[in-house]
Amino acid sequence: MKFITASDLRRLSLDVLFADVLRFLEEDLRRWQKFQKSPRHATHFPHGVFELMPCADDAYYTFKYVNAHPGNPASGKLSIVALGMLADVATGYPQVVCDMTLLTAVRTAAMSAIAARHLARPDSAVLGLIGTGAQSEFQTHAMRHVLPITTIRYYDRDRSAMAKYARNLEDSGVTLVACASAEEVVRGADVLTTCICEKSRVTLFSYDAVRESDRLFINAIGGDCPGKTELDPEIMRHSRIVVEYYEQTKHEGEIQNLEGDTACDEIWEVVQGVKPGRTADDSIIVFDSVGFALADFAVLRMLHERNIGMDLDLLPRPENPKNLISLLRATDAKRPASRAV
Repeated sequence: MKFITASDLRRLSLDVLFADVLRFLEEDLRRWQKFQKSPRHATHFPHGVFELMPCADDAYYTFKYVNAHPGNPASGKLSIVALGMLADVATGYPQVVCDMTLLTAVRTAAMSAIAARHLARPDSAVLGLIGTGAQSEFQTHAMRHVLPITTIRYYDRDRSAMAKYARNLEDSGVTLVACASAEEVVRGADVLTTCICEKSRVTLFSYDAVRESDRLFINAIGGDCPGKTELDPEIMRHSRIVVEYYEQTKHEGEIQNLEGDTACDEIWEVVQGVKPGRTADDSIIVFDSVGFALADFAVLRMLHERNIGMDLDLLPRPENPKNLISLLRATDAKRPASRAV
């Protein structure tokens, strides 16, 4: 079995990692019908959420454990950490155990890039970014993989997060425009990514701010559990909506603010050509992304097939697989026999 730590991942090239994840994820979206899928299992607390995310095809079973605790940075901890596992379907034996904290950010950004590749205008040059926390640089890097981004307009209510983002992008070759509000970010943006970590219903900007847009692609990745949304519901009512997996998004995404069932396309339909990408009739397109287990499956499959990580002898291996207790009896036999008193 391979064990992959954050230190192992740090040795990988970010450009190569993104290219690989984009390829594996698009391959898996093209065979969407081959997977066993279900909404993730979530355990909620007032201050955060724990989630288990399973996905399987005929060869591999994967799951990811992930949390979201928005208040963690105040005590010097990440708001999101994650662990993943890939197992062999034929035997049930785990093949990969992996830190997924970095890879959750990578796969989220890769899914955003795939959606942008199909749903944004191909000449999109201005990226708007609302929220410059831990995900922001990953989102920027991924968008620049698929679109000719030359300008980035960004805002975060945490000014230190904005300064951090500017430092990390200062040598990137793009024009950085620090904005004083979310509404200011929206002006002139071709692609808009919204990503704040707050477990509540907020409105980052009004529908009036984007009403006249004839080219905007909104990549809404911050809403990811019941009661957590970022967009004005009027934006959703006047936009074409694309989701990852409707059965999960209807409880966790921006569409939870809308009444009844919402007409949505799923991203696999767009990737496979079942539904069109951006058309001449599309004004605003919202990718209502909450994160789905197929993206974790694609990342874990990539790591497994790339043979990344170190071998770890974690599981028991008795000579007789029906005599598991022998592994413990071998220890007990070396102890002095007890005497009756």
